[in-house]
Amino acid sequence: MPAPDAAQREAAHNLEVIKAMREAEDAILARAPEHDLQPSLDRIAAVMELLGDPQRSYPVIHLTGTNGKTSTTRIIDSLLREMGLKTGRFTSPHLHSVRERIAFSGEPISAEKFLAAYDDVLPVIEIVDARSVAGGGPRMTYFEVLVAVAYAAFADAPVDVAIVEVGLGGSWDATNVADGTVAVVTPIALDHQHFLGNDVVDIATEKSGIIKAGALAVIGVQETDVSQILADRATEVGARAAFEGNDFGLLTRDVGVGGQQIAIRGLGGDYEDLFLPLHGAHQAHNATQALVAVEAFFGGEQRLDPDIVRAGLARVASPGRLEIVRRSPTVIVDAAHNPAGAMALRDAMEDSFNFAKIVGVIAILKDKDATEMLEILEPVLDHVVVSRTTSPRAMRPDDLGELAIEIFGEDRVTVVQDLPDAVDVAAGMADEGGIGGGVLATGSVTTAAEVRMLLGATDV
Repeated sequence: MPAPDAAQREAAHNLEVIKAMREAEDAILARAPEHDLQPSLDRIAAVMELLGDPQRSYPVIHLTGTNGKTSTTRIIDSLLREMGLKTGRFTSPHLHSVRERIAFSGEPISAEKFLAAYDDVLPVIEIVDARSVAGGGPRMTYFEVLVAVAYAAFADAPVDVAIVEVGLGGSWDATNVADGTVAVVTPIALDHQHFLGNDVVDIATEKSGIIKAGALAVIGVQETDVSQILADRATEVGARAAFEGNDFGLLTRDVGVGGQQIAIRGLGGDYEDLFLPLHGAHQAHNATQALVAVEAFFGGEQRLDPDIVRAGLARVASPGRLEIVRRSPTVIVDAAHNPAGAMALRDAMEDSFNFAKIVGVIAILKDKDATEMLEILEPVLDHVVVSRTTSPRAMRPDDLGELAIEIFGEDRVTVVQDLPDAVDVAAGMADEGGIGGGVLATGSVTTAAEVRMLLGATDV
């Protein structure tokens, strides 16, 4: 029997990697879910210590906030890469693959590198699990394991800088075993109240925990009470703070084809004639915070090379955020999953798109404020098709439909049980009469992800 050729060996290897990756994901998913926030860093800190504290082997730019974290993280990443730095990026949640959460120089970690990092940290995780369980505590969570994998992989690469988005909160988030030299706080609003607190002051107090001694905190536009909490935290720990609207800000913004033209006042100077290929005023503010975070990373006192800034912003992408995934009819997906996100989405739809008719495909998770989200989006949606994703946390379409009817009226609501059918129904409505209609699919990250995949947009 002839020996297998190179192509056969490669195919066999790829199958082994796919199988091993699936087994690793299943093992991680069997742990407590990532939204199960526990107020302790003991387990992740123990793992890091046993690994030699890999998170201290590179500088970290740490981000928290309610909305805009992932986009801001990706913009920072793009700017730093344009400057020639090798970057590590950690974001959550993912759209299609867990490997998206850990990126090197803008690209998701390969399955081989993910498995290598997981194999390196697993024996230590098992030691910490055993200690915790013996003391009556839980095993490490899904999210804690991914943080351990990311921090170890970044050290192994190695990277010049890691841009790290919190999972939930700040003080007790597993990512907070790292001490960011720059702490970015995007706008804070109500979300995850059952974990973080029942008002924005409680939430801000939790999120302020990423501001560490000696850091420069870059603070997006906040309510007055929130700004005070963040300023007090900076003073308490000996950090500096720069506030959008006082110390830096968005100077001008003009909607353009495929994005927007902006000018920014940074800490080190002004930057004009910047093209940002993302839609919505909120993304312009995200870019402003990202640019200032990069200035802060380099000390916060000198103006960056404007040509490098222009190039870095021009190549930014933020999948699942006001992203066009199909034409004729145009289908836009957006991961808005709370009222603040819905408000930014509504404003962007009014500001950046000019459809004769917009049909919404809405699927929302049970623990979210569906009523307020629907009320916010109602002015920009001519009709809404409510459905559900495959998430076990998804709200039943019939229940969501009842809420929608109260807000839109019965004649503007259609209930469709399966998301693929809902997209087909909405596309048909948008196409009726050839009037240039569009479809907006939103309500959760999983809604954006599943519609993206359904329409063949899987690149991240």
